[in-house]
Amino acid sequence: MTDHPTATKTTGLDAEAVIAYLRQHPTFFAEHDELLLEQQIPHQRGDSVSLVERQLKLLRDRNIEMRHRLSQLMDVARDNDRLFDKTRRLILDLLDANSLEEVVIAVEDSLRQDFQVPFVSLILFSDSATPVGRWVASSEAQVAIGGLMGSGKVVSGSLRDHELAFLFGEAQRKEVASCAVATLDYQGLHGVLAIGSHDPQHYKSSIGSLFLSHIAEVLARTIPRFTQTLRSVR
Repeated sequence: MTDHPTATKTTGLDAEAVIAYLRQHPTFFAEHDELLLEQQIPHQRGDSVSLVERQLKLLRDRNIEMRHRLSQLMDVARDNDRLFDKTRRLILDLLDANSLEEVVIAVEDSLRQDFQVPFVSLILFSDSATPVGRWVASSEAQVAIGGLMGSGKVVSGSLRDHELAFLFGEAQRKEVASCAVATLDYQGLHGVLAIGSHDPQHYKSSIGSLFLSHIAEVLARTIPRFTQTLRSVR
């Protein structure tokens, strides 16, 4: 109970100090007019609201909305910067690779560790078996995921069970709630690079598809250099 008079007195002193300062500096708001948008200054006649006050409220609300939009854009820009840096490092590792084994290891390790992607699948299509990476017959791939490869663009979202089983294996099929699939198609090389998430919303749209497309394009141009000199995967 004894705290209320003290609080009132302190508040009164603070208000009086502000009033005294403004009286000594009558041009304060003219020199700092941006503060007017943050003040609640009624301009009423009876129960009506003046046009000036209404305009100020609209400007204040618009200012708050623009700040929120700017904050969202800054968040997106920071995320894109991080994705770009990770993609750049992976592409440099692919360019420095000296064998197909190093290419496969570089892309899978980067996506799992750097990009924090829980499910990664790189599948190359060929009618002859090779000891490096995962290769399947073109006819088998066409039957399983032919509908995903027609457009040549990254496909994002939820896939059918048999498509998930082909891409990630029967054991992981039920764990992949959403994924993105990029086609590899360059000078006779065909395949897919797929990434998956436990979150059904993570790849619901085209999130990250631009970067996945860049990685797939570099892969498609890197792999043919080593298809004639294969070594066993570690």
